[in-house]
Amino acid sequence: MNINQNFLKLQNSYLFSGIAKKVKEYTAANPDKRVIRLGIGDVTLPLVPAVIDAMQKAVLEMGNASTFRGYGDEQGYSFLRQAICRYYSKKGVTLSEDEIFVSDGAKSDLGNILDIFSSKNKVLIPDPVYPVYADTNIMAGRKISYMNGNANNDFLPLPDKKTTADIIYLCSPNNPTGAVYNKEQLKLWVKYALKNKAVILFDSAYEIFVQDNALPTSIYQIEGAEKCAIEFCSLSKTAGFTGTRCGYTIIPHKLIRERTALNKLWLRRQTTKFNGVPYIVQRGAEAVFTDEGLSQVKSNISYYLQNAEIITNTLKSLDIWFVGGKNSPYIWLKCPKGLSSWQFFDFLLEKANVVGTPGAGFGKNGEGFFRLTAFNNKENVSEAMERICILKL
Repeated sequence: MNINQNFLKLQNSYLFSGIAKKVKEYTAANPDKRVIRLGIGDVTLPLVPAVIDAMQKAVLEMGNASTFRGYGDEQGYSFLRQAICRYYSKKGVTLSEDEIFVSDGAKSDLGNILDIFSSKNKVLIPDPVYPVYADTNIMAGRKISYMNGNANNDFLPLPDKKTTADIIYLCSPNNPTGAVYNKEQLKLWVKYALKNKAVILFDSAYEIFVQDNALPTSIYQIEGAEKCAIEFCSLSKTAGFTGTRCGYTIIPHKLIRERTALNKLWLRRQTTKFNGVPYIVQRGAEAVFTDEGLSQVKSNISYYLQNAEIITNTLKSLDIWFVGGKNSPYIWLKCPKGLSSWQFFDFLLEKANVVGTPGAGFGKNGEGFFRLTAFNNKENVSEAMERICILKL
């Protein structure tokens, strides 16, 4: 018996687990201190009424023999996939129902999608970026190259002719930086992928936060993307489903490699390894895409973006460089006083009792930077910023 030695190449603990441990140790030693958490990207507002109503009705259905549901389609119930199709049509994107696969979240799919690709494929990942992209490929033993996100390109790296890759990860709005690709920038990536016969894995988990109508919220708003891109989205941040779990992946029929439709490979994978998302959850997800549901959800998004504005206004007053916040719940700032990411983490925790996320945890290029999130109540965000202002950074 042999273990997968690639797991030994990973860091000892997942970034956010390490942060949670540090905060737990600090609060245990300082029980009189009230710590405000602006670190982990977890929502704080409850599920909206439209979702709760739909899920309650579904629960009652499950208690009646005539409306009870057992196993559903592994790729998701038709009613939810049709609702997602209608949502994308408002973006100017036409999808067929069987191009959509419902799952328990984008994080799962971003890792599981690798099942349909050879371990020999070369992978291109932004730096800094969400740790799951790199970790799942390290687990599989793939060769990884990194594209440099930095202050000079506003953390939106573009294709480099010197670099070739088979699988390309893009995240827009980006986690952790909050930066958003515009259409011209995404056109360059689509052109690059088509030329190199690569596949873009496009993470659009934060698309609903984009307020600028000129910015794309789906890779499929770019011509040709249906031949080179898989899109992942989640209701975790869109509708507060972090604890409810539901997302979806889109694989167009036109995406073909080695004379094989990737849609068919993913369908085969899902029907073998996945039994689908619970009916009750899918009814709640369907309600998200109704007019009433979207109105309620967008009200929550507006609340978080107001929190982001409180943070960015504070950073402006302190003359601290940052990106994000306007079309994203994340604010990515340069650590003041030449502090490293973890030094600034400790400084904020000890001096202001505020928790953020060290940029170094998102990659080499994240060193010297720091992520704050807008996921908290307005009173806590305001108090956290007041505490930071007192520090006179």
